[in-house]
Amino acid sequence: MTVYETERLIVREWTHDPADLDRMTDIYTRPEVLCWLPPFDFEAAPAVDGWHAFHERDRRFGSWAVEVRDTGVPAGTVLFRPIPGGDGEVEVGWHFHPDSWGNGYATEAARGAVERGFASGLEEVYALVKPGNDASMAVCRRLGMTSRGRTTRFFGLESEMFHLPRPS
Repeated sequence: MTVYETERLIVREWTHDPADLDRMTDIYTRPEVLCWLPPFDFEAAPAVDGWHAFHERDRRFGSWAVEVRDTGVPAGTVLFRPIPGGDGEVEVGWHFHPDSWGNGYATEAARGAVERGFASGLEEVYALVKPGNDASMAVCRRLGMTSRGRTTRFFGLESEMFHLPRPS
């Protein structure tokens, strides 16, 4: 099911299709991706089920496949959700396969998620980036986000927190 579209991307729910499960596994078992994420155990099929259930509870939020329109291949995941352990702050985030880095997909997918969130009435959006992840910090800046400094408030890990208020 399509959640939203951008010029080059179709943002949709991940599925149990073997191609989706294989791509998810490839993304979420790569050291060059995992080094930027909080530690977690990943299994593709349960992740799909959990992400579907989360989206069904509140259709504004989810962790969705970012499919490249021209190829039909998922480049990665864009997430839009209340920050676990937060006080209602909503975060936008992205996890992309290294073969999709450097194409602007993260910025394009995240911008679509943020615009969708603002259209639903949200007043602000945050992003959490592990220190040293210069590429993701650049995405935040391209989205117009400003740094709020470092925090250890979420996930028990040090993160650079970025903020974007709803445009007036």
